[in-house]
Amino acid sequence: MRFYIDPGTGSMLFTILIAVLGSLVYLLRNLKLKIGSLIRRDRKAEHAQATPLVIFSDHKRYWTTFAPICDELEKRGQPTLYLSESQDDPVFQRNYQHIHAEYIGEGNSAFARLNFLRARVMLSTTPSLDVYQWKRSRDVSWYVHIPHAPNDITLYRMFGIDYYDAILLSGEYQVEQVRKLEKLRGLPEKELKLVGIPYMDEMKKRLDAAPAKQQGSMRTVLLAPSWGDSGILKRYGTAILDALLKTGYHIIIRPHPQSYTSEKEMLDTLKAAYPDSDQLEWNRDNDNFDVLSRSDILISDFSGVIFDFTLVFDKPVLYADTSFDKGPYDAWWLNEELWTFEILPKLGMHISEQSLPELKEIIDQCIENPAYQEARDQARRETWCHIGAGAEKTVDYLMETLDRLSTVKDEKKDDPSSKKA
Repeated sequence: MRFYIDPGTGSMLFTILIAVLGSLVYLLRNLKLKIGSLIRRDRKAEHAQATPLVIFSDHKRYWTTFAPICDELEKRGQPTLYLSESQDDPVFQRNYQHIHAEYIGEGNSAFARLNFLRARVMLSTTPSLDVYQWKRSRDVSWYVHIPHAPNDITLYRMFGIDYYDAILLSGEYQVEQVRKLEKLRGLPEKELKLVGIPYMDEMKKRLDAAPAKQQGSMRTVLLAPSWGDSGILKRYGTAILDALLKTGYHIIIRPHPQSYTSEKEMLDTLKAAYPDSDQLEWNRDNDNFDVLSRSDILISDFSGVIFDFTLVFDKPVLYADTSFDKGPYDAWWLNEELWTFEILPKLGMHISEQSLPELKEIIDQCIENPAYQEARDQARRETWCHIGAGAEKTVDYLMETLDRLSTVKDEKKDDPSSKKA
């Protein structure tokens, strides 16, 4: 006798079978996700336990800032986890024994890793912690910021440093700026430590060890602006490029790295109109040592590269009058002149759109005038403390903080009142 199922019953059984299979697939998928989550949690816990110190870099260009610090941490045998958003970050080429480097993706992928990070201390150059997508992790005890330029700490976009626990600085005027912002915004005081500028120390060592530059017959002019509406390229555009080419000198244009993202259309237009030639070159080297070394004079606006050039390489600058708009920056909150704009007139000569026809004469005069040496010495005193010892001072602070936080954690563990009944 054949087993017969009517169409209605068959349809119902088939529906039940599909539902059961769907539920099994769903359960298995959930189980897989939970197991994966537990594995990731275990890995993060291992990182937090084995490497209580974490360094986060949002781009490979900041390797020059972190390299001397990493070298010093390696020398002292301090376990460190280095997280980078760049797959080709130079850190991956280093054979460190105590520093583990990890690529964490970009954008949301990186934020997902950072926002649930477990660590005791994190060091980063990246501003806007707890302002946009990058949130403070409840499992990170102490966030430390180190600037990547030796000028005003208020030149970050608004609220850029508010939610760090500590900032490593290089000049007393920066300390005053942070304290004024904290008071105006009703923020608790951060830990501020003067450590110097590790990457500039390293640059100076390289310069001291390099062979003397051969004096060429043609001068080299470096145009290295900042980005945004107040930057040279945005304000002057083709006018300054035409004026530079008319000097007959060799011209190097090195846009700010952020311009390639935020001002890509403008840059593409300029590069198409002014392609590389024997007289002109566009530079995008990750390491700016070579291009700074080759140049006789720098033209910029308010970019931190001014201080690399003047203080390390001891050369003059021309700074553009771009009518700087404080609006987007923390500097807007302070009713005072920026240190950068107070020192600039002493370091070199200013140019405007009206003076561009005389640019060659201005360049020659600025290079040949010895009066700017004293101002460079003054700027070093004001913005570059502990010259030659920045990496050591930075690592001293990081390791002392790790010890301090470990002591606090141990005291809480031993305190009966801190335990639940």
